[in-house]
Amino acid sequence: MSRLPPSVPPPAEPPGGWLLRVEALLTRLRPARTALSLLIDALVVAFTWQATYLFRLGFDDWFALRPSYDPLVLLGIVIVYAAAGVALGVPRAVWRFIGFGEVQRLALVCLVAGAVSASAVQMAGLYATPRAVLALHPLMTLFGLAGVRIAYRMFYEHLRMRLSGRGGAARRAIVLGAGDAARLLIAGIQHQGWTVVGLLDDDAAKQGSRIGNVPVLGRLDRLRALAELHGASHVIVAMPSLRREIRRKVFEQAAAVGLPVLTVPSEAELREGAAVSRVRDIEPEDLLGREPVLLDEAGIAEGVGGKVVLVTGAGGSIGSELCRQLARYGPARLLLLELSEFNLYAISEELAERFPHLAVEPLIGDVRDLDGLRRLWAARQPQIVFHAAAYKHVPLMEEANAWQALRNNTLGTWQAGRVSAEQGVERFVLISTDKAVNPTNVMGASKRAAEIALAHLAATEPGTQFMAVRFGNVLGSSGSVIPKFKAQIARGGPVTVTHPDITRYFMTIPEAARLVVQAAVLGESGRVYVLDMGEPVKIVDLAREMIRLAGHSLEEIPIAFSGLRPGEKLYEELLADADATLPTAIERLLVARIAPPAEAAPALLDWIQARDSASPAEVRALLARVIPEYRPARH
Repeated sequence: MSRLPPSVPPPAEPPGGWLLRVEALLTRLRPARTALSLLIDALVVAFTWQATYLFRLGFDDWFALRPSYDPLVLLGIVIVYAAAGVALGVPRAVWRFIGFGEVQRLALVCLVAGAVSASAVQMAGLYATPRAVLALHPLMTLFGLAGVRIAYRMFYEHLRMRLSGRGGAARRAIVLGAGDAARLLIAGIQHQGWTVVGLLDDDAAKQGSRIGNVPVLGRLDRLRALAELHGASHVIVAMPSLRREIRRKVFEQAAAVGLPVLTVPSEAELREGAAVSRVRDIEPEDLLGREPVLLDEAGIAEGVGGKVVLVTGAGGSIGSELCRQLARYGPARLLLLELSEFNLYAISEELAERFPHLAVEPLIGDVRDLDGLRRLWAARQPQIVFHAAAYKHVPLMEEANAWQALRNNTLGTWQAGRVSAEQGVERFVLISTDKAVNPTNVMGASKRAAEIALAHLAATEPGTQFMAVRFGNVLGSSGSVIPKFKAQIARGGPVTVTHPDITRYFMTIPEAARLVVQAAVLGESGRVYVLDMGEPVKIVDLAREMIRLAGHSLEEIPIAFSGLRPGEKLYEELLADADATLPTAIERLLVARIAPPAEAAPALLDWIQARDSASPAEVRALLARVIPEYRPARH
């Protein structure tokens, strides 16, 4: 007798296979979400009608005591609830994101539909329908409609948790870009708990292809529909080589979807060793930064290389970036002068790690200490000095600290420049600000006075080249609005803006530092260099964009207007009307020739040096005499 071959069992289903099938089914059903939502809601309304009868009449009579026209009444009630839901946008809501706002909308639907239904039944003379049923049914329906949505969200989050293999919230990304950066990104982040559901790219040749086993789903303009269809929780922009202007438009397009937007590192960050898979938040630099200014790299290397360079305020936002930029050009020694011990330690340790062969000397010092400056300059013999030490926070310097602002910003500049001239320093570069133009606050006026003092030194000390570099707000610097907005968004808002019409010029910290280094090489004595920063940015628009890029709406995180602060003005200027501007060899770099009043600098500096303190009113009065365009703001 022949033996039957042993039966071969079917291959075992991979772990989680049924979960994947459920997810695929839910994905296929998403295009019909509105119709399915209406159908399920209608069934819930019908079911809760039966449940209300059961609660009111009891199990024995809940069906026998109904009037013969009850099915018609129920049909009318279902239609009324459906109409109310459509009018209030309930079927368009995404169940997996249900929150308190959606429950409020459901409550309004039940209140309106219940009132309309009860009124219609009574006006039609259908008195056999129990009034208690008409009164209780909206409440029962609210519990039912909210319950099915909450149950779906719980099921969906459990499904995503099981599929992602971790207990945190599921992270499903749709990636913009299908090039090499996207391929490297997919290879890296899928081992970090991410699920990449698809790629979008405008290149027609890539449509329908697969990158790293992830499909290219379509063009960028389909982002909103495809992100919703595939349940994406994040958008990742993987286009590091795009021109900055085009990349910014892609960020804005991604932000309009209402999901958190991340990006791979920029091309500059990748050149510095950042990994593509290290996705990060969109920074304001990505939105506001321009194409980098092309510098005279050879000229900078020749002017800085092999020289002893000193940076005051070396631990601050601008000072520390100056040190990083200068270190690239190989100075013989880099002297870091800083009053804050912690800031000095941080930048010196960073430079020691990144530039191990560079001679770096961290020095604690105060530009208000003239004798200390003389000893330091005499001992170290700097050849180029970058003066970044300053107090720059406008409201803090306006009242109680006005005298300290004047001593640090104006007297400190004068003393550092004077000692530089005494010790034969080749070049002295002052870091100035757009707030020095037609100043309305003590901080800006003290920096304008510093420019005047510098111009006086340039006229009287021909052995040293004195120049200033003036620029606008620096993105991400200490005291700027960017870190403040980030913290307020992280806390859930509101984001505070002083005035709806306030505007500012912006530049990135590296861009500002490169401009300063370039000016130090090509600058002529007595001149103020200015970057053509393009159009100013409305602060409220910046706040809105940051909220959107964080995946929130203005309803979730509102913007509150707090009023202009002491000394603050609505807009800043980079040039005063009297400043004559000339182009330079560097694109977007202009020069302003400042003509100071003949006796302004000595009178001002003698007054400061002769006193130990002064009231805010005295400081403002002195600055107004020395700087005719100074007009203290009053709000």
